[in-house]
Amino acid sequence: MKRAFTNLMLLDGSEHMTPRRGQAVLVDDDRIAAVLPEQDCSLEGFEVIDLGGQYLMPGLINLHVHIPAGGKPSKKPMDAKKSVKLATSNALTRKYIEYMYKSYCRTELLSGVTTFRSVGGIENYDTWIRDRIAAGKAVGPRILAGNMAVSVPGGHMAGSLAYEATTPAEAAAYVRKIAADKPDLIKLMVTGGVLDATVKGEPGVLKMEPALVKSACDEAHRLGFQVAAHVESPQGMRVALENGVDTIEHGAKPDAEIIRLFRETGAVHVATLSPALPYALFDPEVSHVSETERFNGEVVFRGIVDCAKQCLANDIPVGLGTDTGCPYVTHYDMWRELQYFHKCCGVPNSFALYTATKRNAELAGIGDVTGSIQAGRCADFIVCARNPLEDLTVLRNLSMVVARGTVIRDPKIKKMPQVEAELDKFM
Repeated sequence: MKRAFTNLMLLDGSEHMTPRRGQAVLVDDDRIAAVLPEQDCSLEGFEVIDLGGQYLMPGLINLHVHIPAGGKPSKKPMDAKKSVKLATSNALTRKYIEYMYKSYCRTELLSGVTTFRSVGGIENYDTWIRDRIAAGKAVGPRILAGNMAVSVPGGHMAGSLAYEATTPAEAAAYVRKIAADKPDLIKLMVTGGVLDATVKGEPGVLKMEPALVKSACDEAHRLGFQVAAHVESPQGMRVALENGVDTIEHGAKPDAEIIRLFRETGAVHVATLSPALPYALFDPEVSHVSETERFNGEVVFRGIVDCAKQCLANDIPVGLGTDTGCPYVTHYDMWRELQYFHKCCGVPNSFALYTATKRNAELAGIGDVTGSIQAGRCADFIVCARNPLEDLTVLRNLSMVVARGTVIRDPKIKKMPQVEAELDKFM
């Protein structure tokens, strides 16, 4: 199928992008064949799609997603270990896992996310849905799949979305076990999280000892995988960076030594502003968190913001992800992460858009595949009525999503009114 998208304002995904009028985007099957001035195009043989002056830009790329959770808030913390054990207990509940994976991936795509990176899922269902989507058997974004992570007893997501390693040899063995299902990366849970903390002011306690981190990283790198690390404290960042991780997910307030380690190792910071915001800024009557959880949530939120700011100031790459699955973090709100990045880290709208498209693609190692509007890249883009360079909130309502050349007109998503109402207070 050959399609020509015309009468549009083009935002190409580059760092200093400005709207370009009078361009046509020519698509042949799943690839962008050319981007040319309309007056220079021969459109014979193309289905012409007139966008009526709307804005066309690359699809969003979300670098931090947990597929099997939808972000619905609850009054009581969920026992993740018990929930996963129940979900995998029989054929009927496993069918529900499959339904949930398909549904959430479809929602991601309809919201404008044409690629995401999963960083901790149930068993090998991340690669299962990745392969079904790639084969055209399910609807969803391109997925860089992580499957199960490696944690330790009592560590973050231990026994639910992560294996529990007790020795360096066992950590390496779990890496090999995960690698057998051909994922795209390996995830480590180096520290605890906000809900794991038992002491006020001590979120992100180091859980995985340096020797385990090193063993897992060495084995992952030997097998050709990059390593993403859940880290929410300065101590955790030092241990992770010193022992071989490639991306710091979340982050914390860095000191000069941590900045030096980022530079020396070439590691990347993946900022996730969405999950800590409800803990830090919501009224506890709404978030249903304890005083300790709220205090620790604010420590983590400020730490992530500070880490992103300092990394940017020191030319250390920063990517964006939502940590979808946490309370109030849905599969349709990647656009909010861009807005938080703009408001909390002080970056221009254009830089937020660049980060969530071309930059995220480059950091994920697929910059030659997607993330920008240019000849040879995959036809992954979104269309919105107004200019997102002026107002990022226009991305919440899209008129079209194109993924690998497939056109979805007027995408509709079922949203959670309570979540929308509370999050909109912080726009």
